[in-house]
Amino acid sequence: QVHLVESGGGLVQPGDSLTVSCVASGLTGSRTFSRYALGWFRQAPGKGREFVAAIISSGTDTHYVDSVKGRFTISRDNAKNTVYLQMNGLKPEDTAVYYCAAVAGPYSTYARNYDYWGQGTQVTVSS
Repeated sequence: QVHLVESGGGLVQPGDSLTVSCVASGLTGSRTFSRYALGWFRQAPGKGREFVAAIISSGTDTHYVDSVKGRFTISRDNAKNTVYLQMNGLKPEDTAVYYCAAVAGPYSTYARNYDYWGQGTQVTVSS
């Protein structure tokens, strides 16, 4: 059984930095972690789930929503089955529950295309 578990969320002030992590388990055999593209999505209260960033299986290509370009960095460590989202220059509008997701194929900006999801970690940016 596949599990994705996020951690690292919290309450920070505007301008601060925060890194959230997601560890995957249960991806074995032909479905090893390194075969999956990974994405981060977020959902603010009263809003739909929004694509934030994605990284392809090899880690050599990344994609971001325009609102976080230059501030957020997605990375992965296939040896640790972990994907990271480093967030710098945080703004109040970044406040949301952040979810990681995995897809056995090309990356996607559409949540419906992802195969597995974590439970989410809350990030709150407030003074």
